[in-house]
Amino acid sequence: MDLSCEERPSDSPFVERIWRSRSDDGGPFISIAHSRWEMVVTKYQERITLTVRGPETRATHAFCPPDAEFFGIQFKAGTFMPSLPPRMVMDRCDLNLPEAVNQRFWLCSSAWQFPDFENADTFVSRLARDEVLIHDPVVSSVLEGKPVEPSLRTVQRRVMQATGLSPNRVRQIVRARYATVLLKNGISILDVVFLAGYADQPHLTRSLRQMIGQTPAQIMGENRTERLSFLFNTMPI
Repeated sequence: MDLSCEERPSDSPFVERIWRSRSDDGGPFISIAHSRWEMVVTKYQERITLTVRGPETRATHAFCPPDAEFFGIQFKAGTFMPSLPPRMVMDRCDLNLPEAVNQRFWLCSSAWQFPDFENADTFVSRLARDEVLIHDPVVSSVLEGKPVEPSLRTVQRRVMQATGLSPNRVRQIVRARYATVLLKNGISILDVVFLAGYADQPHLTRSLRQMIGQTPAQIMGENRTERLSFLFNTMPI
């Protein structure tokens, strides 16, 4: 699969990154685990679709169609839509929002114009202004390891509401993605075990097989048959 991809920074406090890509030949790839949700606009065969994609707790095989254009808004931890929380669309239960007329789609009983790579920040600001999108600062603080006042049970409930995942599951996914970046950068497997905080090499291997879909040796190898679903040098962890 030949896939070109680029991204740009965002001024929005709700957004992790904004990206766009285009597939030429299409083909299979591995959709790896990630703890963020995103909105993706797809242009394929003269049709535009906006999809809400939730977090993924495991690696799955997927297919990218040829000659398709994609643009995505990946949101920061703690940012979510109360009407469509991440747990409703997680693990590839993606939701295509209904189309409206004049290049628009339906969300929360309103017709919204499809955003693009350039005006994504304005689109997100409007969602936040209309309270379609909100941010829970407690969630981002917890996942960054900062002290918070709410009780442990309250924190767990709020993290689950905003991310669809438990705090521990988020950390496991982040660790697996971090380990993958290290391996792709040529760090030895034993050093990755230490740097990423795994108990031993079998622990690392089990984690990556489940969440990345490949063993450490396969990730390091150049002759793999399927591409992973992100660019390692720009991947947020």
